[in-house]
This record gives sequence, C-alpha cells and structure tokens, in this order.
Amino acid sequence: MTDMTVNEPHDAGKVDDDLHALLLGATEREASDLHLVPGYPPTFRVHGRLESAGAGVLDSDTVLRMVRSILPDRLSLRLDQEKNFDCSLSVDHKGRPCRFRANIYLAQGQWCACLRHVPNDIPSFDWMGFPRGLAERLVGHHSGLVIVTGVTGSGKSTTLAAMVNLLNQAGGSRIITVEEPIEYVHKPAGTSIITQREVGRDVDSFYDGLKYGLRQDPDVVLVGEIRDRETAQMALTAAETGHLILTTLHTKDAKGAVTRMIDLFPHQTHDDVRTQLSLSLRSVISQHLLPPANHGEKRVLALEVMHVNQPVRVAIKFGKIESMESAIQTGKRDGMAVLDDNLMRLATTGKIAMETARRFAKDPDTLGQRSQ
Repeated sequence: MTDMTVNEPHDAGKVDDDLHALLLGATEREASDLHLVPGYPPTFRVHGRLESAGAGVLDSDTVLRMVRSILPDRLSLRLDQEKNFDCSLSVDHKGRPCRFRANIYLAQGQWCACLRHVPNDIPSFDWMGFPRGLAERLVGHHSGLVIVTGVTGSGKSTTLAAMVNLLNQAGGSRIITVEEPIEYVHKPAGTSIITQREVGRDVDSFYDGLKYGLRQDPDVVLVGEIRDRETAQMALTAAETGHLILTTLHTKDAKGAVTRMIDLFPHQTHDDVRTQLSLSLRSVISQHLLPPANHGEKRVLALEVMHVNQPVRVAIKFGKIESMESAIQTGKRDGMAVLDDNLMRLATTGKIAMETARRFAKDPDTLGQRSQ
C-alpha cells in the first residue's frame, strides 16, 4: 500500500511549535497553502503567488519533525511503509479554529508537506466575483447535470459550496455532498436537510457516495469530482431520473468537459453516451483564477459559461465539439459567456493586466477587437 488517508481528529496541542507558528502566519497573510520542502524556506501561496515565510532554509530533519507532529502516533510509526498521507488538523487563531488539509509525501527520499487552509466561512458570490443570478439559474434546475470545470486551484470547490449554501438557505431541499475532503461545513438552515460525506472516512469512493446517496431521498447531490467511468455513468443516470447533480472536472474549458466525460467511456459506447449527455447536461461553467493587476489583492475570477440549448445539444449528440465555441458566442442572449469577452472586460476595468488577459485568452490575436 502506498497511500493512506487519515481523517481522525488531531490534537492541536501536539503540533510542532515551529509548524504552529507557520500555520498562524499562513492565516494572518491569507495564504491558501503552506509548502514545507527540504532545501527551501517555508513558503506561502498568497493570492496565487509564492512568498517566503521569512524563516531559514528547511532541512529534512526539521520537516520530518513537523510531519510527525501532525500524524496520529500509530501512523507516524508507519512513515517507513507509506509514501503519501492525507490528514487534517486545526489550530486556534484568535479564538476561532483554523482548519488545514495536509498532504504529506516523499520526494527524493525526503518527507515534504503541503498544507492547504480550509476557510471556516463560505465566501459570498460578491467576494468571489461569481454572478449571483448565474448561481440561482444553475441551482434552479430540478434535474440534470451541472459541471464546474477548471484547473487545480481555480476555485471549483468554493463555487460549488456557495451554490449548495444557496440551496440550503432557500430551504426545502434534501442535499447530499460527497467530498474529498470536506472543505466547507454547511450548518442546518431553514427547512433543508444536508449531509456531507467524506471520501476515505464516511465512504470509500465518489462512486459509492453517489450510488448509496441515491437511496437517501436526495433532491441534489454534489459529487466532488468525476474521475472514472463508473461515477460518470452513475451521475448521468441520476441526472436522468430527477436529481440535480453538481460536480467538477479538471479541464480548461467548457467543451473540454464534454469531451472528458465522453472519453471516460469505451469508444464503442460513445454514440450512446453523447446522446445521454446531450439530454442530461444543463450547464458547464469553466473558471480561471487570474493574477490581479494590483499586487497583494486577491485573484480575479474569469468565467466561460455554456448552457445547453438546442445548438449545444445537437453538437454534443453528433460529436461536433468544435461547433460549441460558436454556439457559446451566439448564445449570449441565453446567458452564455465567452471567456475572451470576460477577459477583455476584466482588463479594461483594470482588474487584471492586459498581458494576463492575452496569456489566458483562447484567441489572443483578436482580443483587442472585442467589445468592452
């Protein structure tokens, strides 16, 4: 066995003093991640940029000491048997718990760690830069599949958490989430009922969480990520049978999410899968978190939005993937949004640099010709 997930509570009082100070520093500087790698100083990622924590260069013994302090004793003794550990911990900051998700791993025979800060509060749509009206439209579907896509670290989980919170606050929904790990904890609100299951602790896989979740009378199921054919098939079936399925994929744009879903299946079944997907898919949101124009500010959200209207449905069904671009372009009246238009608007309003807009644009040569 090479991987182990640890989800039991950790005694914050046992956290190494130096690591404890670094975690508090990460919280103070609003860092999303803390990297501990021998040969480098402790490093924060703050608004997308790597910044030294100001301490000296770490050696392997120091990192190992920090790692041992956050693993339960019985697992710390197994460091010579495993190559990866996932665990969580919490430290107190100004009277409030600050949660972190840690991935501990070997690199060139030395232990390293990446600790990601898990915020206590779900950000507002205004703070994220995500249109609330779009979120209301997405969760307003009574059934079907809604996919949020983007590269790692593009804020997909935060977007889904905000949408689930919207449903939770509205009331009247039975909501199930299957996550790895649980990042935002949803509290009881109104007349909704929400249960959150963590892969590795409460359920063995996303597939099992979705499979058994459908037996728990859900209206909405959030599947943290679709990674395999079995989960994809179960999600499509659930979307067809009256459930709203919210999920993520790792692709760079909306049409990539469609091809990724189809490619999870054997080639000989692609025609059937395209038909099923064309009927079940409701929307794909592709998002990017971009460096801000002003150093020190939070990253800026850019979106591509594809809703499944008739032209998109036909494109999916008959495998005309490239025609989705023109369908998004001509679907602005249906609420669709072209990424390059969004980038140009962010650049002209001074939120991102024009150089950043060109770097992320699908067609940088025509970017300046787009209406502002």
